[in-house]
Amino acid sequence: MAKDSDFYKEKKNKQTIKLRELLSRLPGFACDYIYSKEMTSQTSTLVAYCYDLITFFQYMIDTNPICKGLSTKDFRLEILEKVTSEDIAEYQRYLRLDLDSDSKTIHENDKKAIARKMAPLRGLFHYHLIHKNIKEDPTVLVPLPRLKKDKNIIRMSNYEVQAILSAIENGNASMSKRQRIYCEKTKQRDLAILTLMLNTGIRVSECNGLDCTDVDLKVNTITIVRKGGGTDVLYFGDEVHQVLEDYMDGERKGIIPKDGHEKALFLSLQGKRMSVDAIERLVKKYARMVVPNKHITPHKLRSTYGTALYRETGDIRLVADVLGHENINTTIDYYAAIEDEHKKEAANAVDFHRKDQ
Repeated sequence: MAKDSDFYKEKKNKQTIKLRELLSRLPGFACDYIYSKEMTSQTSTLVAYCYDLITFFQYMIDTNPICKGLSTKDFRLEILEKVTSEDIAEYQRYLRLDLDSDSKTIHENDKKAIARKMAPLRGLFHYHLIHKNIKEDPTVLVPLPRLKKDKNIIRMSNYEVQAILSAIENGNASMSKRQRIYCEKTKQRDLAILTLMLNTGIRVSECNGLDCTDVDLKVNTITIVRKGGGTDVLYFGDEVHQVLEDYMDGERKGIIPKDGHEKALFLSLQGKRMSVDAIERLVKKYARMVVPNKHITPHKLRSTYGTALYRETGDIRLVADVLGHENINTTIDYYAAIEDEHKKEAANAVDFHRKDQ
């Protein structure tokens, strides 16, 4: 069940194997930094750090004469000490629009993505500076992109929520005949996925990892594995109970699972566990039908639930707990927009205007 399930064990093993493969492409001093983060970071985070460091070393090989002819594995601390703040600034500009050397595809990065990709590089220099392996840290001289707090959180109104659920259950005028036939085959599953996400605020990865044994219809709970690897139990209401029961007793029983996918709650028509990408495509497909002017993703369903819960309770700590935010500041920043709306409502409630004498 939950994090002890075969799915999560296999997922963890795959991430560990990928991490080892990436570490084999990094120089020893970079591996030392990654190892120093093992006790405080998830394996998936370390994998992302490795990719970002490899991208930096490859950039230096492609652009800096002192690195010509090297492989990413060949870098030495002596070379790291020769990296200047100008090199770091140029790399940061490169990240805005870069060409992947493996796939030959162009990647555009916004300010938030650039700041994230710079984090392991800054960490690498800081780690070796405090261990006195290098004398200077050039990254501190290069400011990160200034990130603006976006108070325009994209979420769905109650009308839009009902419209998207209705499109799943009853179809939509924009659907072709072929789409209607296909959607009819997966109607119970699709309705269960979106209803569950909209009424619990679970992440798409948490939805993807659900097994049938993680659902308890007697007490209306699901057991999920959070982003940080911990297990949590969430309660749901009668509407979620009904759609889950309909799906598990209906479409789910009509699908023969592939080997290794027998325990998965949400299955594709091919009998495989619904992947994160498949769930994302599912949400976007129905959202385009009824909310074409909003970019709705699974995370926006989470935003919709969180804001609705905050409106109903006014308890930011409850929202943080239900959404699984480890730091309540994440929740406070996220729902600051609602407080702005409250202020506007308060301003409109009082209207002193001049009257004719």
